[in-house]
Order: sequence, then structure tokens, then C-alpha cells
Amino acid sequence: MLENDQFSEEEYNEPEGASDLYEHLRIVVDKGQSLLRIDKFLMHKIENASRNRIQNAIEADNVLVNDKPIKASYKVKPADVISIVMPHPPRDTEVYPEDLPISIVYEDNDLLVVNKAAGMVVHPGYGNYTGTLVNALVFHFQQLPTLPGNDGRPGLVHRIDKDTSGLLLISKNERSMTYLARQFFDHSITRKYTALVWGDLKEDGTVTGYIGRSMKDRRVQDVYETEEKGKWSVTHYKVLERLGYVTLIECQLETGRTHQIRAHMKSIGHPLFNDETYGGDKILKGTVFGKYKQFVENCFELLPRQALHAKTLGFIHPTTKEYIHFETELPEDFQQGLEKWRKYASQKEELED
Repeated sequence: MLENDQFSEEEYNEPEGASDLYEHLRIVVDKGQSLLRIDKFLMHKIENASRNRIQNAIEADNVLVNDKPIKASYKVKPADVISIVMPHPPRDTEVYPEDLPISIVYEDNDLLVVNKAAGMVVHPGYGNYTGTLVNALVFHFQQLPTLPGNDGRPGLVHRIDKDTSGLLLISKNERSMTYLARQFFDHSITRKYTALVWGDLKEDGTVTGYIGRSMKDRRVQDVYETEEKGKWSVTHYKVLERLGYVTLIECQLETGRTHQIRAHMKSIGHPLFNDETYGGDKILKGTVFGKYKQFVENCFELLPRQALHAKTLGFIHPTTKEYIHFETELPEDFQQGLEKWRKYASQKEELED
């Protein structure tokens, strides 16, 4: 299975002839999992599943552990095999072709590189069955390949978040997908992001830790000190420009975990500018009154999402075996927000009067 940011740990298994009104999942509990009530465990493993929904499934004997029904009080153990049937699933494996515009930076017989716009979901899932990049890809390119663990995401060897803009690598055949997936697994892909973060970063640095889902909020990834709670992650960052209360940085990923840059920068006290999920959509530096407050709110309007752009992508081509490299300019919203902060940096005293 691909082991980057990017595909969920759950395996989606749809029995032949099963109704599309039901969700069938199979989860193998990690070897390092501590004892935890199964209803709490599943809340952290299944997207958009409330505790009530999970308990209803348990009471209906629709949750099996090692092929036996259990009660909500059952505590999961390492290597348990959990099977779940739940009503009204995300239609993860159904992809509907749609004629949507996509920005192709490069294309050949094996792959294409796409410059994804902020606001576009990469692949279908709960609440986003249409309008995604994958819907567009399936329309424009026939028979895109899949790998185990990424059903419903044909061609994808990695992904970026909905409100992150920038470069994505798409495979057009199974051979190239396997070759490219190996580079992601080996962390040999070059990926650099441009980010605007809160605070004045004094020097370059590296953030490490085990990234896993927060126990308090399943939408959020936390950085832990022990491997039982997450997967190892490494982000190197370099200061590009200091702009008073924010800093423009370049982040290079050594690993690729869900929300890695967003979680890492939050963990060191520098969340991404206007990142609602990680607390960057509030004034974190400077006064909350007067001209400065209005200035920041104007910046939020210009850049209405987390300030993160996948700027650079480099990899070994699956056929030519040559290293190829791509870069994109910052999108307009990012540029506008950045320019406004540059002007602020030169007029700081006037704005804070």
C-alpha cells in the first residue's frame, strides 16, 4: 500500500452486488495501538461518523471484530480485524466523469503534472462526489490506473488539500504509477511549498514528530512524540522573507503526511496565515485594534484560505529515468496577500497608530 500523506488507512471493500446505500470497511488495528473503546476508536478512523452512528451500527451487529459481533464497550487490541457495514456511505469508489477545466503544466504518455487551483477538491469523498480534480481527469483521460488502497482515486500518487494550490503528479498507466509511487515511498520526490506563517521566524529549521489524528478534533492532525500515536514526519523550512508579524517560508517535505506542513508549523507556534483549521484565521501577532486589525481582515479577504502553495515538484521519469523538475508561480490570491504584507512592512508605524 502507498504510504504517504495521502490515502486513508481504511480499506474499502464493496462485496459484489452490495447495495450502494451501505459502506463496507475493513480496518486492521496497528500493532502499537493501546486499549481503547471501539466506539471511540472508530470515531477517529471513520471520516464524518458520529458516535451515535457508530453505536447504532454496533447495536445492529454491523461491527465485527475478528468475525464476531461486539459491544460498544469492547476495547480494541493490536492486530484486531474490524469489519463494518454502515448506511449511506461516502461513494469513494464511484467516480463520475465531468468536463471541468484543469491546468496541465506537462504531459506525456506516462504522466501529467497539473497546477491545481485552491478550492478544488482532489478526489471524491463525503460531501464532494462531484467537481473534483479526479472527476475532471476521468473525463479527459481514459483508464487511469489505481493502486491498492486508493480505490476511487485513479492516477493519483499523492494529493494536496482542497485549499492548497499547486503542483500534482498524475500517472497515466499502471507501470508509471508503480514507479512513481515507489519514489514517494522512498521519499526521493522533491517537493517544495511556499507558505506564509504567523510570527517572525528568526532562522531556518526542521520540524519532526509523529503525525496522527487529534483525539479532540478528527479534522486536525497533531504532532506526537511517540510512534504509537502517528507516523514519522519531517519538514525542513527556510526563511524567504520577513514581513513584520508574518514570515514567508519555503518548506521541503522529507515525508508526506496528511496536513504535514500545517500541523508542523502550528506545533512550533507559527500556524499558516488564514488556516482556519489550525487557528491561523485570527490575529495572532500584533494588536487587535485600529488600522492593523482592518489591515489583517483585508488580507484575509484577499487570501481567503491557508497561505500554502505547492511550488516545486521533481522526480525521476518512469521511462527516460531522467530527473525532471517543475515550478509554478504563486497564484493571484497569494500574490495579492503577500504584496499587502510587503507594503505593511514598509509602513508599520503608520498602520499601528
